Amino acid sequence: MNQNFETLAVRKQTERSQFLEHSTPLYLTSSFVFEDAEEMRASFAEEKERNLYSRFSNPNTTEFVDKIVAMEGAESGYAFATGMSAVFSTFAALLNSGDHIVSCRSVFGSTHSLFTKFLPKWNIKTSYFKITELEKIESLIQPNSKILYAETPTNPAVDILDLEALGIIAKKHNLLLVIDNCFATPYLQNPIKYGADLVIHSATKLIDGQGRVLGGITVGKSNLIREIYLFSRNTGPAMSPFNAWILSKSLETLSVRVEKHCENALKVAQFLEKHPKVNTVKYPFLKSHPQYEIAKKQMRLGGNVVAFEIKNGLTAGRNFLNEIKMCSLSANLGDTRTIVTHPASTTHGKLSVEDRLEVGITDGLVRCSIGLENVEDIINDLNQALNN
Repeated sequence: MNQNFETLAVRKQTERSQFLEHSTPLYLTSSFVFEDAEEMRASFAEEKERNLYSRFSNPNTTEFVDKIVAMEGAESGYAFATGMSAVFSTFAALLNSGDHIVSCRSVFGSTHSLFTKFLPKWNIKTSYFKITELEKIESLIQPNSKILYAETPTNPAVDILDLEALGIIAKKHNLLLVIDNCFATPYLQNPIKYGADLVIHSATKLIDGQGRVLGGITVGKSNLIREIYLFSRNTGPAMSPFNAWILSKSLETLSVRVEKHCENALKVAQFLEKHPKVNTVKYPFLKSHPQYEIAKKQMRLGGNVVAFEIKNGLTAGRNFLNEIKMCSLSANLGDTRTIVTHPASTTHGKLSVEDRLEVGITDGLVRCSIGLENVEDIINDLNQALNN
């Protein structure tokens, strides 16, 4: 029986034990037992699909993976300890020395470090294109190019890339299209519909939604996930059963949480757009967003992140954070609590001005992850901080 997103999130769960529990229990075990020597031998020699060791699989992580696989329309998946372990393991499993990546320049800071500082150690290089330069992607493709990578919406400037256009390019040049779907979640956007081979999430963000646990996941084509699984089985970046249990329960409320996040975020964006001390506001479902039409095509709603530029730059940005009363100052996002961050003086403070501007981070840019508080209280706090 086909089920809708919300029903899958609630009802897709591990088979009940002899105790007939209504909610999936925690399986806090490092290993699993065998009935006899032959079953043990066959399980290792033939790699039968059963639980052997929780670094390989566990009922809790399997349930979490199965839910995301169903939500994204994927074939298979693997869950990781963090979002960045998902990003690194995906690339490490699928690339060889001498391979080449084509990526959008607007990527998460740690992903940029991976591309520029660590993968080059293994002779894996990356060529970047800008958000506004999709027509230049093909000129960057080399004979050894293997992966086309992007995140959309981007962090922290909330730009949108056209997934359909990326899918067409990747297919034409026989590249693997890998998309970071963290800001959108499976509820708002499904890149596989547009040709993505793999989709990555930092489950730490909206999937958890309450700032409790770390986690990451990669889902997509089964042959690619098989390679990622074998790499991860031997290198050990697996998600813990406890975190998987938390995250699977979080998915049960993902749709209702994200809808409220998006409702609040749109109202905050509309308020900021009219504020005299704000230069510009970027939110995917504002008509003023440069990629508004693309966002409307591929996203259900605009997400929970609003980026806005305060007048008078770096000093004004720092002053704004110092005047915040209710909202949290944190580097995280996707929480029930509204979080404000000033990238130029914090998360991207070590980059040169030129490098920051290349990805849309001006000195006055503020990233606001809109939470589930009453939207009037969020707006009142932002307003008083801007006016002081």
